[in-house]
Amino acid sequence: MRVILVPLVLALAGAAPLAAAPALRTVRAGDVDCRVVEIDLATDRLELHWKDDDGRPFGAVDRLREWGQGHGRTLLFAANAGIYDSQYRPLGLHIEDGHTVRPLNTARTGVGRGNFALPPNGVFYVDRLDRAGVVTTARWQKSRIAARLATQSGPMLVIDGELNPNFDAASDSLKWRSGVCAPEPGRVLFAVSEAPLSFHAFAAMFRDELGCRDALYLDGTLSRFWTPVGGYAGAAAVLVRPYAGMFAVFADGEPSASSKAD
Repeated sequence: MRVILVPLVLALAGAAPLAAAPALRTVRAGDVDCRVVEIDLATDRLELHWKDDDGRPFGAVDRLREWGQGHGRTLLFAANAGIYDSQYRPLGLHIEDGHTVRPLNTARTGVGRGNFALPPNGVFYVDRLDRAGVVTTARWQKSRIAARLATQSGPMLVIDGELNPNFDAASDSLKWRSGVCAPEPGRVLFAVSEAPLSFHAFAAMFRDELGCRDALYLDGTLSRFWTPVGGYAGAAAVLVRPYAGMFAVFADGEPSASSKAD
């Protein structure tokens, strides 16, 4: 395994260097590089955003960054969240700042659901004590987790230390892919591939290289991450469409609510 560490600490003109910036590295998944960003919830506040203060979807990282600047905040990390529908709304559960903006989606079939409906799908969350985790949708329904943020997507990549049994190691369905896991309650790992790869190879990377017992697929083809040092990683710009939910880490200033009920 080849790992490249890049500290995301940069000096801004007229400002002190940014502290507690997420760590960036590159990990191999078979023959494909994957960019991995590690969020330490003890120092980095992970947020989930869909709409701005006027109720308009951000849609793009650039708009989220500009919104942050308008609130005196510097964007350190951004990534697309879970799968969304044809109207660019989160297809499943979407919780921001403890507010449920979109409800849990338990439908197993339907037009436009695609990967979301591959069994099982699941939920990534950070609770109000800043403890992160990934659980199947079925487990989420039975839990009493008080989430500060959550996104529902699918399919699950890793479940209790096992790869999703619906993945075929010989599959020729290759796409850019992104996913998330929490190897420990205080650590969150986001990964995006730098080239197309299979579900099986991507899931194996989360389990075998990142040490995740549970991991969730976020989206494919259009998935990208952004960091100040690394710029964009993931799909080519020509493939990107407007996002719905986006994860973010900001520096400076206090978090501002941006969610508006749908």
